[in-house]
Amino acid sequence: MVRGDRVDGIEYARRVNAAADLLATEIPVAEAARVLAARYGVSVRQAHRYVEQAVAQGRVAVPEANVVFTVKLPGSLAEQVRAHARASEATVSSVVAQALADYLSDEAGGRRPPP
Repeated sequence: MVRGDRVDGIEYARRVNAAADLLATEIPVAEAARVLAARYGVSVRQAHRYVEQAVAQGRVAVPEANVVFTVKLPGSLAEQVRAHARASEATVSSVVAQALADYLSDEAGGRRPPP
């Protein structure tokens, strides 16, 4: 969840949503920042950033946690995936996740017959 001083996307979204919830009760921005600072053990300045994000966007979607999923692929296919990731400046995980999501979406939509 936490890498050094930084929080991951899931925790960040939760904190922004907590700020949005506080603001929904019509609590003043400064007070919301103090409450968040105490709740999460962060500076008031950092808490104010969460509040500012909540003011700008409201509640945000909490990303789904990633899990390790190991598969065996032919070496040539694995190298193609790595090359594509490098060329698109993406991670191998993000390339594979998008490819699988696209494939499953196409299959569910009837655009591709199952293997």
